[in-house]
Amino acid sequence: MIERAIYREFQGQIKPGRVLILLGARRVGKTHLLKQIASKLPEAQTLFLNGEDQRTIDRMAERSVENFKLLLGSAKFLFIDEAQNIPDIGGKLKLLVDEMPDVHVIVTGSSMFELNNKLGQPLVGRSHVIQLFPLAQIEYQTQENTVETFSKLEQRLIFGSYPELLNFSDNEEKIDYLEGIVSSYLLKDILAYEGIKKADKIIDLLRLIAFQIGNEVSLDELAINLKGISRNTIESYLDLLSKVFIIYPVKGFSRNLRKEISKSNRWYFYDNGIRNALIRNYNPLNLRNDQGQLWENYLMAERMKVNACLKRRVNTYFWRTYDQQEIDLIEESGIDLSAFEFKWKMNKVKIPLAWKNNYPSATFEVIHNENYLNFVLGK
Repeated sequence: MIERAIYREFQGQIKPGRVLILLGARRVGKTHLLKQIASKLPEAQTLFLNGEDQRTIDRMAERSVENFKLLLGSAKFLFIDEAQNIPDIGGKLKLLVDEMPDVHVIVTGSSMFELNNKLGQPLVGRSHVIQLFPLAQIEYQTQENTVETFSKLEQRLIFGSYPELLNFSDNEEKIDYLEGIVSSYLLKDILAYEGIKKADKIIDLLRLIAFQIGNEVSLDELAINLKGISRNTIESYLDLLSKVFIIYPVKGFSRNLRKEISKSNRWYFYDNGIRNALIRNYNPLNLRNDQGQLWENYLMAERMKVNACLKRRVNTYFWRTYDQQEIDLIEESGIDLSAFEFKWKMNKVKIPLAWKNNYPSATFEVIHNENYLNFVLGK
């Protein structure tokens, strides 16, 4: 059993009179984490509800203190999994924590647009949010040595890091699991959103993004490829896909130098396995022509995870000029800039001249498959 890096922080943030919100994609382990926490509490003091169960929705339908007192009984800890499915959940939880301030409320959600709409305004000043990702190398590190880590790198580049993959030793089982996520879970929340009916177009959009990792994404070009979908609709779909934790954007870095590109985004997947399942390519690295894209997506995601685990407040960008000088990752922390170039195999890479001249105090490092471990561990 791998202890999640956020476990102790999450446990410490459970406080009376406040709602603790755990966000993350489906199947990344939110329910398991809640049950771990609940198992350490007296059973008589805990109430565990599932927002996808109609009985839970019915039991919470009446927004009244009397109903909530009846619902809770002697429980002092209320856990609600997938809370975004309960109508008016924000207003109901606000009433509960206002009128029953000794109750600890913990909820999960796999859909940020739903939770923002339903929890955001009602719970201003009454909530704390923590995000859970697929497993990070910093979490694997507690269970494996360096030799094991290097030996498992290719598997993680291809199949990703969803926790349940640890239960499968056979690649075919892993493929079945990932394709099950794509077909049954991936778009569940986004398709429940009002007005979203074109599942095939959203899958096509994700596949186009999968082939453009490491490049700026043109909305106009996507609109041309996805016939019948407007540029504005594509922009809306991308926003929704980021809010259900499938993909996320990285902006271009610029301090107003005329040659720097800053208006376009690059898009990455939270998990390599989901990316590969969408394009149905599970071939080993020596049979692939997208090693560089897999490597870049993996490193970007691992760096995001470790920065979140270590509570590093950094802004993340890519950097490119109109004359094609570029750097894969720029981290900005206060006045400090760190630049990272990603190469699957070790080779000599010169610092782009425009970057060196304009940002002479910034650090620069090439991350390859022999030195990457410190980078993904945040050292």
